[in-house]
Amino acid sequence: MEIPVASLADEQAPTSPDRGLLHVWHSAGHSRQLCPDRVLLSRPVLQVSLGEHHGLLLAQGGQVYSFGELLWRDLSVPVSAPVPEVSLLGKTVVRVAAGGFHCGALSEQGSVYMWGENTAGQCGQTEKGTVTNITVPEPCPVSVVDGEVVPPVVVRIVDLACGREHSLALSAQNELWAWGSGCQLGLVTNTFPVGKPQKVEHLAGRHVIQVACGAYHSLALVRRLPPQDYNTQHAPKKKERGQSPHYSVTEREELSAVEDSHYCPLGVELTEVMKGETSFQVRGPRRRLRAGATSASSSPGCDDSKSSTKHPTLESQGQTDSVTETDGSPKVHLLSGWRTNKNFSEDLELQNLLEKLSDQSLDKQDTDSLSSHTSDDSCISSTPSSDLLTSSYKDDLNTKRQMHNNSGLSGSHSSSPVCLNEVRLCLEKEKPSLQGLKSSSLTNIHQKGKTATSRRSSLPGTPTHGSPRRRHPCACRPSSAGGAPAGAPEEAEDGLPFLETEIWSWGRGSEGQLGHGDQLARLQPLCIKSLTGEEVIKVAAGSHHSLALTAQCQVYSWGSNMCGQLGHVNSPVTVPQQAKLSDGLRVWDLSAGQSHTLLLADGDCVQPVLLYCGQQKEPVQTERLNQSESSSKRSPNRVERYTVMPTLLPFCIEMGYVSSVCSGGQSCAVLADHNVMGFISAIHELASRERHLYCWCSSVRKILLTPLRKRESLCPVLGEQCSHLFFSLCESFVQLSTLIGQHATALTYFLHNVQGCDVTTLPLLTHTEYFIDTYKRYFSSLGDFQVMGGFQPLHKLSLESLGFRQTLLTQLSVSDQSASGDVDLVSMLYWPLQQLHQYSRALLKLAACYDVLTVEYKSLDQGHKDCESLSSSLLRRKKEAETTFLFWKTHSGKTTECLRLPRRRVVCESSNRSLTLQNAGRFSNHWFILFNDALVHTQGTIPSQSFFSTHHVYPLTCLWVKPVTENGSGLHALKITCPEESFTLVASTPQEKNKWLRSLNQTVDQILGGGGQGSSPAMTRTASYTFTADERFKDAQYTGSWLAGRVHGRGTMKWPDGRLYKGNFKNGLEDGYGDCVIPNKLLNKTDTYQGQWREGKIHGFGKYKYASGEVYEGCFCDGQRHGYGMLSSGKLARNSSSVFIGQWVHDKKTGYGVYDDITRGEKYMGMWLDDQRHGSAVVITQHSVYFEGAFRENKMSGLGLLMSDDDTVFHGEFTDDWTISGKGILTMPNGDSLDGQFSGEWSSGLKVVGTYTKPGIVEPPNKEKNGLSRLGQYAVPADQRWICVFDECWSRLGCDAAGKGERTTAWENIAVTITTARRQSPDLSRSQTKVLECLEFIPQYEEPVTAANYDNIRRYLTKACETPHHPLGWLVETLVTAYRMTYVGVGSNRRLLRQAVEEVLAYLTHFYGVIRFLFPGLPDDGSVLPDAPTSPSKSRRNSYTTGQGCVMVVSSSSLLLPLLLPRLYPPLFTLYSLQEEQEETEYWERILRLNKQPDQSLLSFLEVQEKFWPLWMSILGEKKQIVSSSKDACFVSAVETLQQISTRFTPSDKLMVIQKSFEELTLEVKPLLHGDFLWCMDDLFPLFLYVVLRARIRNLGAEISLIEDLMDPNIQHGELGLMFTTLKACYIQIQRETNT
Repeated sequence: MEIPVASLADEQAPTSPDRGLLHVWHSAGHSRQLCPDRVLLSRPVLQVSLGEHHGLLLAQGGQVYSFGELLWRDLSVPVSAPVPEVSLLGKTVVRVAAGGFHCGALSEQGSVYMWGENTAGQCGQTEKGTVTNITVPEPCPVSVVDGEVVPPVVVRIVDLACGREHSLALSAQNELWAWGSGCQLGLVTNTFPVGKPQKVEHLAGRHVIQVACGAYHSLALVRRLPPQDYNTQHAPKKKERGQSPHYSVTEREELSAVEDSHYCPLGVELTEVMKGETSFQVRGPRRRLRAGATSASSSPGCDDSKSSTKHPTLESQGQTDSVTETDGSPKVHLLSGWRTNKNFSEDLELQNLLEKLSDQSLDKQDTDSLSSHTSDDSCISSTPSSDLLTSSYKDDLNTKRQMHNNSGLSGSHSSSPVCLNEVRLCLEKEKPSLQGLKSSSLTNIHQKGKTATSRRSSLPGTPTHGSPRRRHPCACRPSSAGGAPAGAPEEAEDGLPFLETEIWSWGRGSEGQLGHGDQLARLQPLCIKSLTGEEVIKVAAGSHHSLALTAQCQVYSWGSNMCGQLGHVNSPVTVPQQAKLSDGLRVWDLSAGQSHTLLLADGDCVQPVLLYCGQQKEPVQTERLNQSESSSKRSPNRVERYTVMPTLLPFCIEMGYVSSVCSGGQSCAVLADHNVMGFISAIHELASRERHLYCWCSSVRKILLTPLRKRESLCPVLGEQCSHLFFSLCESFVQLSTLIGQHATALTYFLHNVQGCDVTTLPLLTHTEYFIDTYKRYFSSLGDFQVMGGFQPLHKLSLESLGFRQTLLTQLSVSDQSASGDVDLVSMLYWPLQQLHQYSRALLKLAACYDVLTVEYKSLDQGHKDCESLSSSLLRRKKEAETTFLFWKTHSGKTTECLRLPRRRVVCESSNRSLTLQNAGRFSNHWFILFNDALVHTQGTIPSQSFFSTHHVYPLTCLWVKPVTENGSGLHALKITCPEESFTLVASTPQEKNKWLRSLNQTVDQILGGGGQGSSPAMTRTASYTFTADERFKDAQYTGSWLAGRVHGRGTMKWPDGRLYKGNFKNGLEDGYGDCVIPNKLLNKTDTYQGQWREGKIHGFGKYKYASGEVYEGCFCDGQRHGYGMLSSGKLARNSSSVFIGQWVHDKKTGYGVYDDITRGEKYMGMWLDDQRHGSAVVITQHSVYFEGAFRENKMSGLGLLMSDDDTVFHGEFTDDWTISGKGILTMPNGDSLDGQFSGEWSSGLKVVGTYTKPGIVEPPNKEKNGLSRLGQYAVPADQRWICVFDECWSRLGCDAAGKGERTTAWENIAVTITTARRQSPDLSRSQTKVLECLEFIPQYEEPVTAANYDNIRRYLTKACETPHHPLGWLVETLVTAYRMTYVGVGSNRRLLRQAVEEVLAYLTHFYGVIRFLFPGLPDDGSVLPDAPTSPSKSRRNSYTTGQGCVMVVSSSSLLLPLLLPRLYPPLFTLYSLQEEQEETEYWERILRLNKQPDQSLLSFLEVQEKFWPLWMSILGEKKQIVSSSKDACFVSAVETLQQISTRFTPSDKLMVIQKSFEELTLEVKPLLHGDFLWCMDDLFPLFLYVVLRARIRNLGAEISLIEDLMDPNIQHGELGLMFTTLKACYIQIQRETNT
């Protein structure tokens, strides 16, 4: 294969970039002789990844380069001249990963490309379980598809990691996908290789942050679940009250029981090796990186003799239970974290067994690896079977012998042969000792019969999150002993790293690289419990060891330590141990190679340093081990020297600012940057200081705060108040510490990708508000604790708590003084304040690197200003806290303790008699203390002794100060105004006056949320105050607006007895709209009122709900019901349900009103006086009995009229509430009458003495005699009803009476009302808001009304009547309510039709008077406008033609009926229908009979001339001939038009429908005739009669009567009147039609 040399020459440039500088060197050399190779590229290197003998580079622009031993291409490329991956050009690669002998790349779109060795399917290029290619020479795409969803979707990948024989991918959904071979995949399968990426179901539902691959093991950094999730996610459904949230051992075992076969808790399945199951394995040659170097890629196997030995499976005897594993403890003892089943009575023997399992030496086996002296893991992948899960790999002995016999060329395995010999031998040895136990197996035999379809459970305490389809219940997480510190609030999580993490590991564990305290394999991910809560932010995996980096810059390592790569000599290496670092070194990046570890740390200077631990072999080595020596050795080659602790690499200083490190095989690489314009050094300095601060914060929490919080003597020593303040201080410190840790971690991530990150994405700029809030919260808590004197006892407690470790407190202290006083603790906890200055300094340095016009500069400059401002503010608060503490210390005493509050700070005080009260007594002493929240006036004070007899506190939120103008008196005075008191202070000098004035103004302005710059605070403000002396508001608490010491504006007043007012105030009294709640102690309920107030009293329109259940909605005056109002009493289900609507005077019914007694089924419509029925009235009962007469003191007396439903009428004298007594005439429905003396009740019988008269046969019926003509003569005249409604409307317009007021004032009131309603009604729709905005503008009402602007008035009135906020809209709504209350229900009686019509006409008259007041240019009712409209058709309804042209007539009906009648139509038309009910019956019977005839037969019957008979009809545009049997085919258009009369409301609209029907009829007739045609009534009437018959209009009589009664008189005798008369004649003709 040829190397593209030309392309290499093009890529290399004489000058290298300043960013992304790559240095690579061999790790197995002496540190002093190492000389890193510099890779020269024209583009900055963004990322580097190293494999066993090769490496990948990712350059800027997404270009990928390779170097090293490229075995899949038979190439060896030097590091100094990497070759580009041409096939990836244009893919915009953002991530690369190098495995043992294969490579991976990730594109910007989330696509995966793999190439290299594919013997184990690690490149994802397989087909039906068979490897298609042993090697993949060029990058090929690997599809990651989620098949669990329908339809399947392609998964977007964001991170990639590669091992020797497996690959892992992290999706954008933070899920893990794996492919390749071996148990390190974490998949539930026994079929290898896994060619297509599969989801790691055991981590489904968890948020995976990062993944790392070792040779044959895997690590995942996972976000830790919140504590509540552990207790609630899989909690039992039933739980008794008071039960502990943690489960017992039995419950935990039951919940975590596995439904499949039997698994050892350590992850090894105790079954016989099945030889029949094999895994496809291909051995391919691998070329050495250099002569003499051994390959670490071979998978250690088992000895031949051991491999051929068979061991029986350990069988269970008797009842068995499972043993599960919990989190490991930091102790050396391997089983310290294990929890066994309670059924085991002898735990010691089981412990000894498991110790032997863990401690069994495996060093008898052979290996080629430099980093391993034991065999690799016995790895098993589970697969379902009929009874239990068994799996194995074929032990390929020939291949294994070849591997041992060839040290130079080693074979490749898709998975190591499984060897359970050591496990079986140990179990065989311990089997006799277990025979007598109740359980002889580590598996749960109870689960044997269940379907074998699930995976093994995780350890107890670790929630098992499998696939949602196959998830099993698991035990809840027990609380950790140490407890993780409280993290940042959830809202700060977005955009900041998450520190609450866990590490999950799986795969082979022969070297302890899994960190679970043993050397056994894990088939599925398992949480390393000992690292939970350590805030791990990065993991790295070497060939056989693992690393973890915490946010506190600590390194934990575990696994193989043959070459000292763990950085410590602690034991055991199977659990994470902290690496030993020199003091002052803070690690912030790490990487792991084959047998070494490379660390990046902060040192004494800003520039980071490199630390190395692991193999250090002399570079001169000429001899190679021969094959015979290699095959005969039983232990690996020991390196000649290696480091035990991480040591400094001196050449790192020459590299510049290193941003990341990488290791792989026996090589190391770093990426560095040059410090151009100080940008890189500023970022490094900021990150280094932040990491240092977080380490300090963690130490303070660990050494000082946490032990103090746990001390039982804390509360007794500090006291209750200081204890709460200390807990608050600790909580805020933890929040600040967490934020600093998140920020430090974010800066570390930023440095790793400093070339690809935008400086504006720095957390200081994106989370500025969160930083400010957290710092303010902490220093506020710190100041409060300092002010209350909590540091003195706290210091004593800290010394007691530390005991002999008191020097630790000195180490934490940042001051030069020793830790022997309050100031040390205070200054120590104030130290984070200095970090704000460092923030500001760093941002200023970064801003200097940009042009002032760029976005970056503006963002950095704003961040610098914010940090500087916050720093100055907190420094000022610190000084205030110190001053206040000294003040209380100086003026200590019982009398001053009542004024000592945590948030209170001293501003100034007058102990030097600089300020006194005006007109104070000669011997009285006054002391004024200005705090940040109140002005305190003490009297009888002896300042030197801090003694005073009385004091008064004036809150600054409700304090107004005003300088008193000097009038020659020489007084330097200040006027202080408070809600309940005002007084004058006199200063000793003008300077003192100005000082106090400035201090008062600044403090008041600051507490009100201003800047506190000394300007005078606003006279209007919002504050809370509790009244103490005010007679009306005594003990009431007010929250709302103020104006110069008085409540003014919106606010809430709450009294201790439960009274509550929420609304507007004016000059200290309720005024405007407000809601009030008044408790009713007798009924134990409350009265509520919503409406208008004036001068502290209910005044105006409102709604009052009484505790008794009554509801009044109407007008009030001085707290009494006055004017129009509606009172509803009770409900329909109660015995006293009634509704009154009408006029009130001084809280009593007086005037016209309608009273609906729902219980009795009786409605009274008449006059009232002092809550009694008095005057003319009409009464309707539910039995349709109609009474009409005069009432006096609630009783009907004198002449009256009574009419029953069958038209029987009595007209005579009444007494005592409907009792007939006296003369009268009784008229029967048939006309017979009885005239004489009557007595008795109508319902029980009448006694009559009189004359019976029967009319003659030829005598016509006399309406005078039957009493129908007398209806309404005793009723209240229509124009006298509802005067109160119109009076209220006039009042809202600002008029004292109808038409008596200023028109300008009326329009201003309308505008104010609309504006107020729009502002105080947030729930208005968009259309309603638009209408109100239009109505806010006052129209040109003074102009004369002409035909041109008449439509403008009509449109304005239409909008005004649509909203109840407008006075006219309220008038319409109220009239409609009154009308419906009168004529609906019992009031729906046909006897009331005439009164209902008259009432509508009266509405029009009064309403038109209001309109003419607002628009004085309107003519009188029925008058003509001065000019004609431009288009006669626009106002045809309101115009008629004279000899001089078209004239527009304006009438109340034409203008207002379209506004009123649609709302009044239902009850009014119902009355018309009841009135015409008998005629309607006859009409409809004839309509049905006549419509049975065909068209031609009906036309002939109606004597329509044949020339008008249509011959053709049109159906869907197609002409069809009309035959004799055709029906409903003639004059269809006219018929359909006439049917629309029922859908119109006003008479004018109905007349327009009639006119349109005539026009349609004419259009249909014209084609049948020739020439000009004029209608005559003889031709028109029968034809229109046919149209009326075919229209089949219901209630046509009611329609005709409504039109006739309400039609505009101006058009009665015109064309429309003639057409209406024709329709009426047709209706009469149909009623009289008798023949068919």
